[in-house]
Amino acid sequence: MKLNPLQNDRAAGVLVAMAAGDALGAGYEFGAPLPDGAEVTMKGGGPFGFAPSEWTDDTSMAIPIAQALLESSSTAGSSSPAALTMIVRAWTAWASEAKDVGAQTSSVIAAARRLASAAGRSKVHAADFTAAAADFHSRTGRSAGNGSLMRTAPLALAYLDRDPASLMAEAAVLSALTHADPDAQEACGLWCVAIRKAVLTGELDSRAGLPLLPPERVALWLKRIETAERSRPRDFEHNGWVVEALQGVWSAIHFAGLSASGPAHLRAALEEVVRGGRDTDTVAAIAGGLLGAAHGYTAVPFEWRRNLHGWPGLHARDLMTLGMELARGEGRRQPSWPRAAHQDYSMWGRTDVLVQHRTTTACGWAGSDPLRGLPSSESTPWCRCAGLVWRTCRMSLPLITQRSGWLILLTSATTPSRTSCWGRPPPPSNFSGLRAKRCCCIVFGRSPGRRRWLLFMGLG
Repeated sequence: MKLNPLQNDRAAGVLVAMAAGDALGAGYEFGAPLPDGAEVTMKGGGPFGFAPSEWTDDTSMAIPIAQALLESSSTAGSSSPAALTMIVRAWTAWASEAKDVGAQTSSVIAAARRLASAAGRSKVHAADFTAAAADFHSRTGRSAGNGSLMRTAPLALAYLDRDPASLMAEAAVLSALTHADPDAQEACGLWCVAIRKAVLTGELDSRAGLPLLPPERVALWLKRIETAERSRPRDFEHNGWVVEALQGVWSAIHFAGLSASGPAHLRAALEEVVRGGRDTDTVAAIAGGLLGAAHGYTAVPFEWRRNLHGWPGLHARDLMTLGMELARGEGRRQPSWPRAAHQDYSMWGRTDVLVQHRTTTACGWAGSDPLRGLPSSESTPWCRCAGLVWRTCRMSLPLITQRSGWLILLTSATTPSRTSCWGRPPPPSNFSGLRAKRCCCIVFGRSPGRRRWLLFMGLG
């Protein structure tokens, strides 16, 4: 699906914000609620000893979904047995060495392996998982844990250009691999539809999927959502149950929205949901998926993204790429942005031009040639993050507006850091007139004459 720059930013933010919430909550898991205003950091630790900025099982189970959906985007489709089997095999391999696996999920994985072994197979199939989950539900009558809701966000990105009803149905199929209870399946569907709407429109709407539920279930879920809006996360003591997990998350998003807006809302809501206590990593991961969809990659604080990492050896930029490629629906595009190590501008004319801005001495317009040879970030080659800090710069630099069509490349103008594209070295000699001590970001777009330009901005 072709997305505009803001939608690209929001798609890129879904998995990154989910992982950030996950890592933020890891150090507080199973703890009591915290007082208002208590500091919340990615300190790591917790009952399972996660490293600072390391995501947990929530994101680790979502990544195989994203990867399988990406592989199947141009083939049989996300609900194909092959795609689902790819997912469950990755889960099985991960669970064998994971620090933490949810109790219900662990039980289903073990049962699915026994079913495969009984059938004479060394590897599990998706059908083994579905059968094991259904048996767990029939035996216990309690399979509505939050373990399927925590991992469901990638599915929404794969369905941006499809009917929300099909997304709702697919969310139920994906949930039923481990969590067959109707509450779990419907919660996943509602959350996926909300994420889809947030990416496309920037709106936070937990009610968007209600018309897609069976008529007898609509009033029940509406009441649950309304209860959340009158409550705080700490009021939901059983947030391991999928219903109270969703309620706790939505209460945090709603409450934080009373005092914060824009990118600040993402941070405020994630800190609020972690302060609610108990299953903090999971509820923060669930919240992050929706908040990232609404506010985008640029809203995730840099200090959270900087060292974000986890199984299977990925980092924030990898999740950003996964999210954007899922949203495009074209599969992996190794030679193209955002995976390309270098963006070729040879097809654009006059890329050798360099012009100082006529009113702002700290800004200049340049083609790509004067910038060639400048050191790029160790982790962010040219053009890899195009469009991802659009709104941060737009707010601080009025000359860049949505109507002008300019896109931000590489980093935020208001958040200089060692991962900005040029870091701290002085500008090259042909930029000496710009009086900049720190090179922070570049903006590219198309001029009315369809030339490709880069905007240099400096601070100091």
